Amino acid sequence: MMGASVAAQSEIELELARLIVSALNLEGVSPESIDPGAQLFGGTLGLDSIDALELALAISRRYGFELRSDDDNNARIFASLGSLAQHVHTHRTA
Repeated sequence: MMGASVAAQSEIELELARLIVSALNLEGVSPESIDPGAQLFGGTLGLDSIDALELALAISRRYGFELRSDDDNNARIFASLGSLAQHVHTHRTA
């Protein structure tokens, strides 16, 4: 469960956590409570493939680059908040 043992988030991780919570309407989830190293999909947040599509669209709109559904690296990119933040940091145009 997400709790006091959550690792500190970087600025981009917190920004993305806020985007995840708002874009996916995660009621009762605090962006600050999302552990950067925890599994995003199939983990405690209960995210699924539909959530992945919605999140990819929200990230594209916010950061100015496309996350493609056929990218072989998606499992790695979406593995955790930390890996997603690293990818966004590297590829963002906005």
